[in-house]
Amino acid sequence: MWFLQEGMTLEMALVVIAALLVTIFVILPIHEWAHGFVAYKLGDNTAKNSGRLTLNPLKHIDPLGTSALLLFKFGWARPVPVDPRNFKRPKLGMALTALAGPLSNLIVALIFMMLSFAVFWFREPFISWMGEEVCGQFIGIMFLFADVNVGLAVFNLLPLPPLDGSKIFAALLPDKFLSKYYQYEHYITLAVFVLLFAGVFSVPLALFKNLIFNKMASVASLPFEHLFYFFAKG
Repeated sequence: MWFLQEGMTLEMALVVIAALLVTIFVILPIHEWAHGFVAYKLGDNTAKNSGRLTLNPLKHIDPLGTSALLLFKFGWARPVPVDPRNFKRPKLGMALTALAGPLSNLIVALIFMMLSFAVFWFREPFISWMGEEVCGQFIGIMFLFADVNVGLAVFNLLPLPPLDGSKIFAALLPDKFLSKYYQYEHYITLAVFVLLFAGVFSVPLALFKNLIFNKMASVASLPFEHLFYFFAKG
């Protein structure tokens, strides 16, 4: 578990917990709203009719997923109800609806990264306004929020129930294999929790998350880097 890692101070743990709480009450509702919104746009009113097409966090909190997020920094919210029979193309509609959640996390992560790079590259006025220490803390917190969001996106794309990736995977399976997949879905879900608690996913997920994070950070930094050098030459 992350809070037992060597070198983790109380201050660092409190900052991470604060970021995770923001994720639970702000980011996860956006994730679930994205599922419901895409489903609604594709013709399924189930989420809207059940009151889940909202950013109210109380409508989306899943106790087990929230516990996993606090313990392992990877988790999920209560899935938004979707009826694929309402889609013109059920498999494609389900895959797009499932993909919307992780994609929303990546978009939010990119926004946080761009905020941090805006302050980093043009830090002189921000330092004058906030002070150097607060400015550095702001950049660090924005990166932390971005890191949590990328982690959520990567984790939820795993093709394992109850994660979004399982719905994308199911949409790609031939119909003749779907019944078998759903037959063993509960066993796979139990195995996921066991493996998660054992830390089996920690290293590969962290490596893949860092790869995605670094690529996104490079993209997010580019416009501000170019703007900085443009004004510096001017």
